[in-house]
Amino acid sequence: MSRFTLVFAMAFATSATAYASSDTAWADFAKDVSTKCLEAAKGSLEKPSVVVDPFGTESYGVAILNGKAVGADARVSYLCVYNKQDKTAQIGSELPADKLGVTIP
Repeated sequence: MSRFTLVFAMAFATSATAYASSDTAWADFAKDVSTKCLEAAKGSLEKPSVVVDPFGTESYGVAILNGKAVGADARVSYLCVYNKQDKTAQIGSELPADKLGVTIP
């Protein structure tokens, strides 16, 4: 491989990485995690609030959902895991307020 080709390939790879980690890309990621997690929790929470880890892990986005349990007076939380590769979300089991205290402004 010629030196020029190698330098060009490295420059291209670097610019693609910079785009992937831009503020806009991270904002879009957080919005998608929030949307997918709220969809996954639909029917479980009344007026849910969500807070998204801004970056997640290498493979997953992570969020916490909080709100009043449907059909009950208790406030509960759910952990949500978002698969970055296939862009799907799953929620864990209901966590009562005495097990996980969360306040989302």
